[in-house]
Amino acid sequence: MLFGWILPGHTELLILAFIALLFFGNRLPGVMRSLGRSVVEFKKGVSGIEEDLEQVGHDKDDEPEKKSGSEKKSD
Repeated sequence: MLFGWILPGHTELLILAFIALLFFGNRLPGVMRSLGRSVVEFKKGVSGIEEDLEQVGHDKDDEPEKKSGSEKKSD
C-alpha cells in the first residue's frame, strides 16, 4: 500500500474512537447535533446557489442577442 504508513488501520481507528469517547463522551451528542445542523444549512446554501445559477441561465436565454456597435453590416 502506497500510503499505508499515513492511514491508520482498523485497530488504530478503534483505539482513537475509544479515546475520543473517553474525552468527549458527555459532549458528543451535542457536537453531533450541531454537526448535523451545519450539514443541513450547507445543503440549503448549495441548493440556493444552484437555483440562482439556473435562474441566471434562464434569464440569459430570454435576452435577445445584442450586436456591438463595432460590427459592420455586410450587404
